[in-house]
Amino acid sequence: MLSEFRARLIDKQAEHRLLESMLTLFQQKGWLKARGRQRTDSTHVLAKIRALNRVLCVWETMRAALNSLAVVAPEWLRAHSHPEWVERYGPRSEDSRSPVGEAERVAFAEEIGEQGRELLDAVYDPMAPQWLRHIPAVNVLRQVWVQNYQRVDDVVRWRSSEQIPPPSRYIGSPYDEESHYSKKRSTTWVGYKVHLTESCETHLPLLITHVATTSAPVSDDAMTATIHAELDRKHLLPTKHIVDTGYVDAKLLVESQRDYQIDLVGPTRKNYHWQATLHTGFDVSHFPIDWERQQATCPQGCTSTSWTPAIDNRKNEVIKIKFSTKDCQACPSRSLCTQSSRHTRRTVTIRPQEQYRALMQRREQEGTQAFAQVYAKRAGIEGTLSQGVRMMGLRRSRYIGEAKTHFQHVATAAALNVVRSMAWFDGLPRAQTRRSAFVRLYDVP
Repeated sequence: MLSEFRARLIDKQAEHRLLESMLTLFQQKGWLKARGRQRTDSTHVLAKIRALNRVLCVWETMRAALNSLAVVAPEWLRAHSHPEWVERYGPRSEDSRSPVGEAERVAFAEEIGEQGRELLDAVYDPMAPQWLRHIPAVNVLRQVWVQNYQRVDDVVRWRSSEQIPPPSRYIGSPYDEESHYSKKRSTTWVGYKVHLTESCETHLPLLITHVATTSAPVSDDAMTATIHAELDRKHLLPTKHIVDTGYVDAKLLVESQRDYQIDLVGPTRKNYHWQATLHTGFDVSHFPIDWERQQATCPQGCTSTSWTPAIDNRKNEVIKIKFSTKDCQACPSRSLCTQSSRHTRRTVTIRPQEQYRALMQRREQEGTQAFAQVYAKRAGIEGTLSQGVRMMGLRRSRYIGEAKTHFQHVATAAALNVVRSMAWFDGLPRAQTRRSAFVRLYDVP
């Protein structure tokens, strides 16, 4: 009954009622207010599947397709498979049963590829029943084979790692096509990512206002605008939205203020050009920009000769400003601008005017005490994630697929709100950040 109830909620996209009905009540009671401060952070979520390498993935995908066909089309499969396949595809795929050595593993994968092609050719034969092509496991088999193999002179060949799709599109398991591989610093996982947004007013309970579930490779900054739009729909937009660097971008700084009157509070990505990191050269801040004339002036007083709009490798709009080769070659400060032996003139890349000014302004603010005091509130969301992980298993999906995993996250958020509101009603103090014994030893009296 619970499974059917969950399926109905997901089918009607009604799972948000679990949380939104609660938020409406909190607003009516005055325990949750718009135009305050909120904060957002994300954490990784493990899918309810095994993490498979590429060889195990194609092996298990073939096995899954055979098992599915054995149920829905047993007589057809008996006529289009081989008895010797039972030994390979009967037990589940395991690294312990695969060859050792790169060349041997590639040959093993190509042998599986040939057998999978034989099965797919039989399925897509004009004489085969049309409905076989619509079996989900067969469709997954076809996609996995396209991603991992190519036909060369009518022979199935294993693709190199450079030839496969990016993680956001690569199917890593036949049992959950929507879970993908991702890496954040030293953490690697296959699954999803959950974003929690909560209120953080000192005199009110800390309540989760929004939950978003995404595929693991989706970046945090891709969700900032979506979170703002959803909070606007709920009439819960904050004045200050406190986030970490992952949610901040020059374009988002401008759009958040322009579209929702939100101050997106978070540090920007550092300028990793050597001139800025070593503090021994002229970074972009040393070049005054004349936006009307579309020119920049270098620290030696020379003006740029080229102003070209472009798109960078993160798909951001930028402007590439170049200086004269003649001016740069004769410049006594050339070593402070470029260390390249190939490029004899300086090129400066900046964002469009509004974004550039917002970025420069934020970088100035980051060094102030006022910014540090506001940003210090962000740390509290990590406690929320920790509470969700330790009390309610937030970091492990109980279901297959993104929609069901999101249902789990919404239910978890609603449960956390119940726990937190009850603690607030009972007057329980909020937990403080734990410090180690060694840190406490050196606390200043």
